[in-house]
Amino acid sequence: MGYITYDSTGVLHIEDRALAHLKVVIATKLRRNESFTLSWRHLDDEPGGRSTIWLHPSIPLRFTFDEAEPPPLNQKWIEDLMHSANSSGGIQLVDEVVEESVA
Repeated sequence: MGYITYDSTGVLHIEDRALAHLKVVIATKLRRNESFTLSWRHLDDEPGGRSTIWLHPSIPLRFTFDEAEPPPLNQKWIEDLMHSANSSGGIQLVDEVVEESVA
């Protein structure tokens, strides 16, 4: 399980595969100088509830992965995350949809 360190104080723990996809979306938005929110539900071992942070290009952000090698990326999942990032509610970590190939 990797994590995002935000403003050198806040930490969001997240599974490496999801983090890799979020990194692409977040980096794309920040590279365009766009600000937005990121929301998530707290893990089971944390106090209940959810959190939202405001992401802005001037705020330090670090992605840390447990795995040394990046996972293969699912373009559909990136598109779904980008769609949520462009909404008024900001990025919501939506589940990955794996399309089965038809043989």
